[in-house]
Amino acid sequence: MASRCFCSLFFIVLAPGFLYGDFSKPAIHATNHKRLKREWVWNNLHIRENLNVTLPHHVGKIKSTIQNPNAKYVLEGEGAGTLFRVNDHTGDVAVNERLDREKKAVYQLKALIIDRNTNQYLEPPSTFQIVVLDDNDNAPVFEQKVFNGSVAEMSALGTSVTKVTAVDADDPTIHGHTDVFYKVIQGNQYFRIDKFGTIYTAAPDMDREKNSTYTIVIEAMDGKGLHSAESGTATVRIRLIDINDNFPTFRRDSFTFQVPENIRLGSKVGSLEVDDIDEPQNRHTKYSFVQGRYQDTFEIEPNPETNEGIIRPKKLLDFETISTYSFLVEATDADINYAYSRTKGSKSLASLTIKVIDIDEPPVFLQPSYTFSLKEETVLKKSIGCVSANDPDKAKRGIRYSVLRTKYFEISTNGCIFAPKPLDREEYAWHNITVAANEVGQNNMIVPNLETHVPVYIKVEDINDNAPEFAEPYNPHVCENAAQGTVIIQISAVDKDEMSPRVKFKYSLVSEESNFTLVDNHDNTVNVTVKYGQFNRELVKTHYLPIIISDNGSPQQSSTSTLSIRICKCDEEGNAMVCEEAAKQVGVTFEALVAIFVCFLIIIVIMLLIAWRKRHKKDLNVLKKNVEEIHEQLVAYDEEGGGEMDTTSYDVSVLTSACQRGMVSPRMTMETKPCVYSQIQKPPRNGLSHTGEMGIMIEVKKDEADNDGDLLPYDTLHIYGYEGAESIAESLSSLGSGSSDSDIDYDFLNDWGPRFKMLAEIYGLEPNEDLVY
Repeated sequence: MASRCFCSLFFIVLAPGFLYGDFSKPAIHATNHKRLKREWVWNNLHIRENLNVTLPHHVGKIKSTIQNPNAKYVLEGEGAGTLFRVNDHTGDVAVNERLDREKKAVYQLKALIIDRNTNQYLEPPSTFQIVVLDDNDNAPVFEQKVFNGSVAEMSALGTSVTKVTAVDADDPTIHGHTDVFYKVIQGNQYFRIDKFGTIYTAAPDMDREKNSTYTIVIEAMDGKGLHSAESGTATVRIRLIDINDNFPTFRRDSFTFQVPENIRLGSKVGSLEVDDIDEPQNRHTKYSFVQGRYQDTFEIEPNPETNEGIIRPKKLLDFETISTYSFLVEATDADINYAYSRTKGSKSLASLTIKVIDIDEPPVFLQPSYTFSLKEETVLKKSIGCVSANDPDKAKRGIRYSVLRTKYFEISTNGCIFAPKPLDREEYAWHNITVAANEVGQNNMIVPNLETHVPVYIKVEDINDNAPEFAEPYNPHVCENAAQGTVIIQISAVDKDEMSPRVKFKYSLVSEESNFTLVDNHDNTVNVTVKYGQFNRELVKTHYLPIIISDNGSPQQSSTSTLSIRICKCDEEGNAMVCEEAAKQVGVTFEALVAIFVCFLIIIVIMLLIAWRKRHKKDLNVLKKNVEEIHEQLVAYDEEGGGEMDTTSYDVSVLTSACQRGMVSPRMTMETKPCVYSQIQKPPRNGLSHTGEMGIMIEVKKDEADNDGDLLPYDTLHIYGYEGAESIAESLSSLGSGSSDSDIDYDFLNDWGPRFKMLAEIYGLEPNEDLVY
């Protein structure tokens, strides 16, 4: 009981010593009849920031219950040894500097008690805190220097605009330390601010078109009136948002446009310009006609980008009908906010004049299309139908018609269509043609670029001009032991003419003597059946049954088709076992016949060309022979003749004419002197003397050749060098008069030029290599 009283007195005594803390651990754990345990004894220490006292300043005291004269107190942790110091004997803690809570509010420290001599821990270490108490010493500052806000123009008084925020660094847990008060110090006639930083309009009906942006300045202070000169104010930029509160107005009182009469529908005629001081997204101008006739001829389409009114034609214009349009147009805005419009109810009007320009237009058909009909296979002397077009201009020119790209129809000058040849419905049931109309100007000439087309549809009506025929190629067979009434095949017919439900076909046999009969099914088909039964395949293996098919048209048409029925050996179930192969139907179409005819025609033409070529070649050979005969004449020195065997090839008249004209060189005139060639010793000539005119001519020509070296020689190596085996005159040339024993030097022949090249090679030695040929 005594110990309990002692403990109570110990805490009471200590309590006044620690005003700002509480005990973190009990000082003594006393129990009856037990020894006391030694422990640390201290509080959480507190100190106010910015304390204006003498330093160092006592903060508190740490103490343990250990009783040891060598005990030493030590501090470790944040600020230990610098900011905070401890008396190692008493445990008193002091601060060496003034503290700022906004820099650091709590310091974590560790208390130790050691033996001074051995530095051994007398107690385990224990942590504690030194808390810096706040002082209202900070002014509020804005988080940013510039704020932005917006509000619609013409807003009511007190409309919220935006919110600003300033922050006080003091302790928010202490009442009044972080209170912030705002004030508009510039622009307060237009805006105000509450204690929470929300800005409101202070003036009603602010107009964006007068002033679109406002700049105000806000100041922030705390409860003590502290204000930061640098961060205590902020700028707020407020933009007025545009609303559609202004009507559009025309830029001019009147608009005039000119447009050609052939303008396309929907094309632009002109633009109406207006002014709207609202922003583009709030410009919704509507245009309308207020006065004027033919308002349905045009429309005014607003352009959302430029806010212009685009005038477009809705109907075709015609200068000859209406040349000028006059309207009164209105511009308004259906989406305008009348509650805030300063020009409520105003209208903008302008006069509009559209003048139509006359254009030389192409002809205009009275109808967009024409449809006519005629019966097939008929030749009409009158027209199938007529089209009509006229000149829409004042000139009223004449019209010329033509049919484009067809061979079946023609058109007259007055637009009436004819069929020059009968038409076949089975070839074309409808003809779609195009008729062109052109204006005819002066001198009955077509005016260029003024052509109009119109479609014309011509129906070819059917007549009964085709006979019915089998619907398909049938290939029936029947067993040779077939009984009477056995159905062999069902046949039907088709008609190239128009098949209507009223068409009925009638089937009949050419002869009733066959072993077959027809049974009408009353649906335009018949069954071919066995009439008597029992066929003999050994006698006839295939029966050919002619069937007449008639229609009920007017005039009635009929045709005969042959049905080939094979007689087969069948088994007990009636299945064909042995049958003859069906004869294949071979046909040649008209197109194939035309192709065959064209091939034959080409072959005949090729054969004629080959024959003509051969004949022409034969004529050329004859002509060539005549030319060669002329060359065989004794005219050129370097040509070779045929010898004495070709005596019939010589034309004496050539020699005679040459003798009469004289053979004087046209290129060179020389004085009369003995020819070098005449001085050459020639061997004696053996043979018979020539008599008659031929002999005389040859002698004269020989003398001329011997005495005139510049004259073109009429003898050749072939003729005079070798006259032929049967020549009785032997050689008449001096070319063979030389001998191997002759001592005459013939090298001078190389100097006589290319005419004596051959003689130089025969009589001379080595030819001069510098000789030019």
